[in-house]
Amino acid sequence: MNISSFATCLNVKDVKASSEFFIRHFGFAELMSADGFASLRNIKNNITLIFHEIGLEVLPDDFKQNSTEGVILAFIVTDIEAEEKRLKDQRVVITTPLRTESWGEKLFLLKDPNGILIEVAEWNRSSDQ
Repeated sequence: MNISSFATCLNVKDVKASSEFFIRHFGFAELMSADGFASLRNIKNNITLIFHEIGLEVLPDDFKQNSTEGVILAFIVTDIEAEEKRLKDQRVVITTPLRTESWGEKLFLLKDPNGILIEVAEWNRSSDQ
């Protein structure tokens, strides 16, 4: 198999709301969209997110009504304090404030308008290697 790229696809109730959230707050740009579908890419990091509307016809019948419950998107950053401040300044609700875990990882959590849980983390540099 020759995989040329990878995308994360999420089923959401409101495709437009999630798309606008990730464009505004996480630097994504829309690649394409249609009724019930949007594909976004963060060009800087070549990360692709695809949103499908719950019930989209192309999805298998036994999957159409599934949502993103239990899914966490994690974005690893290099200046977590600045990112938390930037998002707060943009009036994003932080659901779990910045904290440092016992192993040194710093993180905070937030949700998009469809309830997608987003972890923003900065790894302890000594554990990166």
